[in-house]
Amino acid sequence: MFRKVAFTMYPVTDMARARAFYEGTLGFTQSSAPESVPWVEYDMPGGGCLAITTVTGDTPSANAGGTIAFEVEDLDALCAELEGKGVTFKSDLIHSPVCRMRVIADSEGNAILLHQLKHRD
Repeated sequence: MFRKVAFTMYPVTDMARARAFYEGTLGFTQSSAPESVPWVEYDMPGGGCLAITTVTGDTPSANAGGTIAFEVEDLDALCAELEGKGVTFKSDLIHSPVCRMRVIADSEGNAILLHQLKHRD
């Protein structure tokens, strides 16, 4: 019955500020933005899609229970760049047996997990 995860959606309160964060700070490219609805989508190169919107009226929160995780090539370099841009970090470096991660907050307060796989020998 279920085919795939179609997209992950985060509520935002200020669409212009959120777009500046995702497009300017993170460097995402908008893939869809209908003029009739405050909804913007960002397709990821390896699949998946993040949508931001004010349609739901939900309050953005890093404690909402769901977090999107973006796989990155160089976690250390990206974190240094984002720290230089004033991005809020919600965690120190987290190690798991298969990856390294850090959690940041977007401009609205939603949690974003930055994830880098460890090299397997």
